[in-house]
Amino acid sequence: MHIAGIIWLRAIVDKLISKHSVLREEVKELFDNKPKFRLVEKGQRTGENLYSATGKTNDGRYLIVFFIYKKDQRALIISARDMTSSERKKHGKK
Repeated sequence: MHIAGIIWLRAIVDKLISKHSVLREEVKELFDNKPKFRLVEKGQRTGENLYSATGKTNDGRYLIVFFIYKKDQRALIISARDMTSSERKKHGKK
């Protein structure tokens, strides 16, 4: 999967910072560091499905990012947080 850019909504950015302490830069780093992608569910619009990306930031923080993959290959960020221990184990096995 190729991510051509990131779409940020102000409310989501605020939530990522206040609730999960995840910065925009960390999400960008995760996408730059060859994450593992997984289809979470089919979207209501054809070709716009919900995916997760798991990986590490440059500082070694393990994150999971949920996004809608848009038809123009950009990621509309929905949420991002630290991976749970079970998610980290699954990430390491793939």
